[in-house]
Amino acid sequence: MDASSTIGAAETGALLKYSLVWFLLLLAIPLYFIQETSGRIGIATEMGLGEIIRKNYSRRVSLLMTLPMALTDVLTYAVEYAGAAVGFAVFGVSTYLSVPIIFIVHLLIVIGRKYEQAERVLLVLSPLLFLGFALVLIESGIKPYPLFYFSLSSSYLFLVAANVGAVVMPFMLFFQASATAIKFSVRKTSIPKSLAVNRVRIETAVGAIATELLMVMVEMSMAGADPSTNFLSPRSLSSALSSVAGSFSPIFFSIGLISAAFLALVVISLGSAWGVVEALGVKKDKTYLVYLLESVPAALIVSLIPVGSLAQAILNLLVFLVFALIGPGIVQGLISSNPKVMGELKNNKAYSLAYWLSLGFVLLFGILAVL
Repeated sequence: MDASSTIGAAETGALLKYSLVWFLLLLAIPLYFIQETSGRIGIATEMGLGEIIRKNYSRRVSLLMTLPMALTDVLTYAVEYAGAAVGFAVFGVSTYLSVPIIFIVHLLIVIGRKYEQAERVLLVLSPLLFLGFALVLIESGIKPYPLFYFSLSSSYLFLVAANVGAVVMPFMLFFQASATAIKFSVRKTSIPKSLAVNRVRIETAVGAIATELLMVMVEMSMAGADPSTNFLSPRSLSSALSSVAGSFSPIFFSIGLISAAFLALVVISLGSAWGVVEALGVKKDKTYLVYLLESVPAALIVSLIPVGSLAQAILNLLVFLVFALIGPGIVQGLISSNPKVMGELKNNKAYSLAYWLSLGFVLLFGILAVL
């Protein structure tokens, strides 16, 4: 749940009120099956997805899966920096100060490989997302808006696709496979692989449900806001939130936005950078170079260009992420059913069917959005 997801859900709430609550809850199912497969691949192979693709297909195929995602991440980083900058701006902190601070702290984590230490801090920060949006929703109150609505209009399908892209992101496949491989590597732990799979399934299920509940809270808390609100403008954001839920609501929303942005920066940098270095066959101690190549242009964009100019690109980015999922999603499905790669952890018929239906469901709405 990053800044782009937060802003996308906020836009959805402002435009459609509660009409997509049913769909966001439904998305927990494909999110679970796609991410569970990534984690199980990491446990079975003790490798990241980029490395697996390179070894079982070719470096060219591996690069084809990862480089477009890396290019997309430049804009995604810009959105995260912009979201955090807006959150800080509500508290009176200038973008010229907040963006460099976020960039430097994040860079130190990546270079120092302080992932476990960062995880402990992020686990403490994570509840702020729920708390912030829950307080906005409590203060604004639940309205008698309909919870279900469906339309074949292009504007409706576009918002649906944007919410799909906000939830099932390509870099998460690479991140979960690599992170799980490291976490449950037999070189570092004696946990049986079957037990590791069960743990990953529980964690992934909890994460999928938590993500969708948070998306629902954001959508519902923004229902009734001015549809023309620019959620990347501190002034517009404060005005819209104050009109919906009182003067303290911009503070709640901003804390959530800052937390979401920083949480996502760590995940995106590791997911994309790991995928690229694995595809190239480069040692992971060079990961920070990929991060720099992606994040420096993004930080400059946000520092030099008014953050409000990025708002229009966010929903387009989220829809594009659905299409960016096609390559990695298909290859991951093939790998997960390959007994030579997965051994006893390969997809059985039920999981294979669930995976392909989940991927097809996700991609369907991206296709409908551009027809």
